[in-house]
Amino acid sequence: MKMTLVTLVLVVALSTKALLGEAGPAPEQIVDTSGKKVRAGENYYIVPASSDVGGLALSTTGQDCPLDVVAVDGYQGQQLSFLPVNDKKGVIRVSTDLNIFFSTYTSCSQSTVWKLKDYDYSTSQWFLTTGGSLGNPGSQTITNWFKIEKYEDAYKMVYCPSVCNYCNYPCSDIGIYQDQYGKRLALTSEPYKVQFQKVQY
Repeated sequence: MKMTLVTLVLVVALSTKALLGEAGPAPEQIVDTSGKKVRAGENYYIVPASSDVGGLALSTTGQDCPLDVVAVDGYQGQQLSFLPVNDKKGVIRVSTDLNIFFSTYTSCSQSTVWKLKDYDYSTSQWFLTTGGSLGNPGSQTITNWFKIEKYEDAYKMVYCPSVCNYCNYPCSDIGIYQDQYGKRLALTSEPYKVQFQKVQY
């Protein structure tokens, strides 16, 4: 018996589906301190999940500009926002590349978008600074992409971008390195455990 065109199309479709496999579930949505979804373009404070370290802010660390990212005790910090690699997605999810930027004006000409600073040989550290660019994932912006991961009963931030398969870069948790300039964000083995607090106007 001849196979009809409809049957042939159905067989090809099923075979293709079997080869490609089912799409996996979307990564978990990140929620703020009120239990609501963290959304792109809205403003939040990144606050500690414990009381031993403060929120995040911009600060000078030996030079006027660009400003680096530091934790400040006794202060919820400055407002930040997130832009996922797929800017059409409104909800921020774990394990997803994103830009992080302070929603504030500064006297520096550089942007407030986070980026990984050049390796500091004097301290043997990779610090977080600003001056990155939004979007345009690829080798030219590899230092601008970060991720948020679930960590115990809260979250942690990591530098381990997926936007360039052939690029060489360190892959690490983001934690605190303290020196004469304060509590600076850097790539460390001890993550900075955080929560996201929605800014209320």
